[in-house]
Amino acid sequence: MIFDLDMIRNFYSSFLHKIEKSRNVIDHPMTYSEKILYSHLSDLSDIKNIEFNSKSINFRDEYYRNFLPDRIVMQDATAQMTLLQFMQTKKYKTFVPTSIHCDHLISAQYGADLDLKNSISKNKEIYNFLRSASCKYGIDFWGPGSGIIHQVILESYAFPGGIIIGTDSHTPNAGGLGMLGIGVGGSDAAEVMSGSLLELKFPKIIGVNLIGKINGWTSPKDVILKLSGMIGVSGAVNHIIEYFGEGIDSISCVGKATICNMGAEIGATASLFPYDVKMKDFLIKNGRIQVSMMAEEIKNFLKADPEVYKNPNHYYDQVIKIDLNVLEPHINGPFTPDRATPISKMKEEAIKNNWPTKIEVGLIGSCTNSSYEDFSKVISVIQQAKKNKLKMNSEYMISPGSKKVFSLIKDAGFLSTFKEIGAKIFSNACGPCIGQWVRNKKNVKNTIIHTFNRNFSSRNDGNPKTHAFIASPEIVTALVFSGDLTFNPMKDKLKNEMGEYVKFEEPKSSEIPTKNFKSEELGYESFLKKENRENLSVILKKDSKRIQALTPFLAWDGNHLLNLRLLMKIKGKCTTDHISMAGPWLKYRGNLEKISENLLMGAINAFNHEKNKIKNIITGSYDTVYNVAKFYKSKNIQTLIIGEDNYGEGSSREHAAMEPRFLGVRVVLVKSFSRIHETNLKRQGILALTFLNPDDYYKIQEEDILHFYIKNICTNKNIEVELIHKNGNQEKIKVCHSYNKNQIQWFKAGSSLNFIRKKTI
Repeated sequence: MIFDLDMIRNFYSSFLHKIEKSRNVIDHPMTYSEKILYSHLSDLSDIKNIEFNSKSINFRDEYYRNFLPDRIVMQDATAQMTLLQFMQTKKYKTFVPTSIHCDHLISAQYGADLDLKNSISKNKEIYNFLRSASCKYGIDFWGPGSGIIHQVILESYAFPGGIIIGTDSHTPNAGGLGMLGIGVGGSDAAEVMSGSLLELKFPKIIGVNLIGKINGWTSPKDVILKLSGMIGVSGAVNHIIEYFGEGIDSISCVGKATICNMGAEIGATASLFPYDVKMKDFLIKNGRIQVSMMAEEIKNFLKADPEVYKNPNHYYDQVIKIDLNVLEPHINGPFTPDRATPISKMKEEAIKNNWPTKIEVGLIGSCTNSSYEDFSKVISVIQQAKKNKLKMNSEYMISPGSKKVFSLIKDAGFLSTFKEIGAKIFSNACGPCIGQWVRNKKNVKNTIIHTFNRNFSSRNDGNPKTHAFIASPEIVTALVFSGDLTFNPMKDKLKNEMGEYVKFEEPKSSEIPTKNFKSEELGYESFLKKENRENLSVILKKDSKRIQALTPFLAWDGNHLLNLRLLMKIKGKCTTDHISMAGPWLKYRGNLEKISENLLMGAINAFNHEKNKIKNIITGSYDTVYNVAKFYKSKNIQTLIIGEDNYGEGSSREHAAMEPRFLGVRVVLVKSFSRIHETNLKRQGILALTFLNPDDYYKIQEEDILHFYIKNICTNKNIEVELIHKNGNQEKIKVCHSYNKNQIQWFKAGSSLNFIRKKTI
């Protein structure tokens, strides 16, 4: 079965016409990103309203535009809240093709078979809810064990030139197949599912020129690890990263997807590679030859115009060059994905920073490195180790990307090889990448190394002292045999069982085998034969602790926000993991009241430098964030949160916006936001503000009362804030916002869904 074939055929039949129509308006050569964006505008006349100058599009990221995506994807953790919001719209079907992928709720503990069985038992209520909603609303459903959302999308749905949005920040993975993938919040998805357009700030475009050729131990992973170190975790906020240059020819389709996937860690709206023969081969080997044939017919349009490549500085907002000939393997971390260290410098960095160098565990897989190609490189390293009589010196754990990948590596004998060396095989699911890892390592300083994208404190195993490092699958595997973070397989030798010193050769990859699968074999459940969907019911228990129907948030009363109390002033990095932890809390993703108990558990209080311990100004005592917020809410005291730079970095989880809203937070005021989280706050009716002067952050004191004068809130106008300190002193500051007219209506209505519902009544 080829999914969306008619939709893709219709898309390609009009793609060239839309590009030419756009070209008539803008009259300059286009990047590939522009071609995709313009061809998906709801109204092509919008292009006229975007300013241009002789160098590039000017102030491109100042404009919000409406787009028509081709597909929506959700994973099981985010799908719960998305569906609960979609149900509020009273629609009977999704207006855009949609799929749900059950990959987040499977804990990694004993191994694939038992873990999957336990998950199905523990999460039966969730899976029944998701399955019944899929049946009612005509959503494609991929059951537990079918695979990680991004790998399945690449295999079955992504196509060059399209736009896919997903309730997971790593949706840009689809860029590896030439599709613009954009991570969004659940309310964004619910609105598009209900027939609304996707509102998106028109992004700027960073061109990354890859010269040379990937060689030796260097892998596609190292491209994005290097780039992360170059521009940082917020360096690509409100940008698309578009790759070009001779270097892309040496990178496979799944390698390109790896690079695009991790672009989320530097804030990119999306990442993208132009269509090429590697994508064609991937489509064919995954049984999608008809899609490849359609793409081949217009392949010269599925890339930037030639003039762009001849003079990239004239058409991209920024150009970065990476020479693949000299790029060496990198290891990023700990605690942040943009701390990039070339492997040749790891020894001195580890000594300088006192990092524990003994590797406890190496982990392979997750959404970004769980393809057949990745595992074939890993097997190449393992076979060398077996031949040279080397044994592992760390634990080793594998998470295949999909049922298809699992079947292929089983047929190739890879699974047997993994088992022979003592590796533990987990389910085709996210597992340790998102904290779904039952690991008995509590509060002990230790080091792990993995291929996952994120390595925030406590992210993988709940232990804040775990130093998590990121590297390519082949580097992780070589280091597992050494057991030492400072081992460099390109030059160092290891002592084997015979007392001999042996050295690894560079790993080799194998081409993906061609094997035909029925979609049902891969975990897809079809509901196409279902009739009278309007009469079907969604399974939702009234007394459930896991799934709880939503009550709409109250609308703004039109007055100034006066007498707000500080809930928490946060010091340093505050990701969505800090605001709403994953791991064991994933099971409450469908119950807003219950999951709100984890609010800001991981964030650092700027006043006492402790986690989850803030002052209740009324009682004078210290308590958890949740308990204090709940107390304030019971007393009708409105609150605000203060944060620093790139607030809300990381996952797309909208719970990080819904929880504070549920508990009475009206304002989040920070130095700067991550893209998705700022939008999530806006959509949930929280006022998302930034300091006009970032140093005003330091003026906020623990017992302040704050007045926000917003009665006449409008676009492009700063807001005046009055601070009243405990000693009676008062001072005023100015804060900024990025609300457009439509988003101000969301705030007034109490949420974007309230606004949509009000319009349709």
